[in-house]
This record gives sequence, C-alpha cells and structure tokens, in this order.
Amino acid sequence: MSFIAGIDEAGRGPMIGPMVIAMVYCPGEKLKLLASLGFKDSKKVAPSTRRRLAKILPSIGCGVEKVIVEPHLIDCAVKGECYQNLNYLEAAMAAGLINKVAQSIPLETVYIDSPDPVPDRYAEAVKSLLKIPVRLVVENHADEKYIIVGAASIVAKVERDSIIEELKKTYGDFGSGYPSDPKTKRFAVEWLKKNPEPPPIARKEWDSWKKLLGK
Repeated sequence: MSFIAGIDEAGRGPMIGPMVIAMVYCPGEKLKLLASLGFKDSKKVAPSTRRRLAKILPSIGCGVEKVIVEPHLIDCAVKGECYQNLNYLEAAMAAGLINKVAQSIPLETVYIDSPDPVPDRYAEAVKSLLKIPVRLVVENHADEKYIIVGAASIVAKVERDSIIEELKKTYGDFGSGYPSDPKTKRFAVEWLKKNPEPPPIARKEWDSWKKLLGK
C-alpha cells in the first residue's frame, strides 16, 4: 500500500504566537473519502468543522504529524542566524516531518504548499534535507489544489488556534496575533506601555513590533 502526504503551515505571518507545520498522510485510495467528508483549504472551512475534521483523520486510516515552531526560532531565522531565512526554516521542518514518517510509511508522493514564490527553489531546499528519496510536488496555493494539503492546512490551523487560546489564558485576549487585527495592535501598544520589551510569545523581528519600539 502506498501513501500520499500533504504539508502546510498555519501562522506564518502573525506578530504573536508560534507557526505550526502539519503533515497528513493517507493511503492513496482515501482521497475520495477525504473529499466526501469535506476536507479542503482551511480558509474555506468553519472553525467548528475544522476541529471535527482534524479529529477524525486517525479513524479513517490517515496519520498526522505536527511541529510547533516557536517565535524565538522564527526570529532567529528571520535574522539569518540559525537558518538562511524563514523559508529555509520551513523547508527544514517539512523535511524533518517527511524523514520521520518515511522511516515506517511507504510515502509515494508528498504535496507541499510552497511559502516561496519560486516553488522549485523551495522544493530543492526540502529535497536537499531528505534522508529517503520521495517524490515532491511543491506548488503555491497547494492547499487549494490538493485535498491532502487542505487536510494538512486544517490540522495546522486547529493546532495553532488551540495554542493561541491557551496563550490567552496567560496574556489576555490579544486577538488573532496578526498585525492587521485591531485587537492585536491594541494589545501590543498596551503591553509596551507597561514593559520595555515585547512578551516572550512575540516575534520581535517583525516590523510591527520594531515600529512600536521605534527601531
């Protein structure tokens, strides 16, 4: 039995909170079932439906792997100190997921949503880090084109949303964490009125924080 897999992330752009990269892998014949159950790009699925879909994957014979990329590591990559850049950090995490699963699952093809506007460049970065040869299909907007990537986008989104809700128990309601969110902006402004530095959950290398700090 050969498996196909999809990889996508949630939370690349926020100024607060981690990024989650998820991989969903299923036997190839399960694709029609995924479609009939309503799996698609997470942006087109209501939050309650996303949570329900993410839970049922194991029961239909699909596997899930996730990696949580904390803000300090994202900052390190943006500065080019621990990875060449943020895209290369994502490529390393994606390759890590593939390497882990491929040890025990016969992966035929892995479909990946490319964060790089030049997908071939991102594909080469991932491929260079693979320990086992796997066919890669790397495209922009892959979450809209391939159900298996849509499933990964749902898992990543549900996981990040869960983490954000937990963080709010400690830090208060900071909204979505995205710079475009008025609630997130207000939180950042109020935080810096009382503290000299952004909170530990912040991506300090984001321009949104630097502008508030006058850097």
